[in-house]
Amino acid sequence: MAVRGGTGLSRQFDVLVAGDLFVDLILGGFTEWPGAGTEVFAKEYRRDVGGGAAITACGLARLGSDASVLSVVGHDTGNWVTERLAGFGVDTSELRFHDTEPTAFSVGVSTAQDRTFLTYQGANRRFPEVLAETAKSGGLRRTRHIHLGWAPPLETAAGLMAAIRANGCTISLDTGWHEAWLADEQAMELLREVDIFFPNELEALRMTGEQDPERSLRAYETAGVRRVVLKLGATGAAMLWDGEIFHAEPCRVTPVDTIGAGDAFDAGFLHYWLRGEAPPTCLQAANICGALSTEAYGGVAGFPDAARVQELLKDSLCEK
Repeated sequence: MAVRGGTGLSRQFDVLVAGDLFVDLILGGFTEWPGAGTEVFAKEYRRDVGGGAAITACGLARLGSDASVLSVVGHDTGNWVTERLAGFGVDTSELRFHDTEPTAFSVGVSTAQDRTFLTYQGANRRFPEVLAETAKSGGLRRTRHIHLGWAPPLETAAGLMAAIRANGCTISLDTGWHEAWLADEQAMELLREVDIFFPNELEALRMTGEQDPERSLRAYETAGVRRVVLKLGATGAAMLWDGEIFHAEPCRVTPVDTIGAGDAFDAGFLHYWLRGEAPPTCLQAANICGALSTEAYGGVAGFPDAARVQELLKDSLCEK
């Protein structure tokens, strides 16, 4: 089964975002959560690009970062995905097309407080091989930073990280909820090899056993992980950065859909970090981006532009 496209980055980029990519079919506006054997009716429906790779790349581009995306799509909706990403200013030259599998898709059931997905992986199954081949061949040399929106298989992850480093890139990682990965002792060893790790509170709890954010961050530090940016949802965010711990208060928004908020958060942090801003400023910008993304359906529609984030950094909508 062949995968076609991608010849290595043709120019310099700030960030290459690599990971699973989906077409999200989002159902929202429910008055009650659907239970087994029941039928409830959505008040809202949206179709958009989804998955950590797409959402973070779109957010970075909207803020003004020169961003590219490496993922695998199918011929069924691949052209639509390409146009949607390009519409946000994301470079799509490294999108690969699978000859036989469709683009992965998720049916997302979303409320203002939570969401759940039914997912078909489709073309994403070839992504690990594509990324490994690209790194090994030097195809990442034209990006300063690579953000992995994906949980790399632990049996091959050390070799992958070494190959990425050989391209001269810094690395950040957001695995999402993959319980077996988070529970594996090798995962903590791998995190020593990345520059920034972006878990949410449930993922951090699964790894460290600590519910208190500061204790959780110190557990990462004890394990040799230097930089962890912890997403706490409605209670804000916290961060371990080279031995110091920082906090960001929650933001005052009226959420309608939480899909992609964590990936939007990642984009906000990385954009400002790559521009040399102080870590607390990066954390606050991330908090703002994640919060505002919840005010529209889908992962990318509500993402703010740089002018809006700068305005809110000066006169924050976040609690003090």
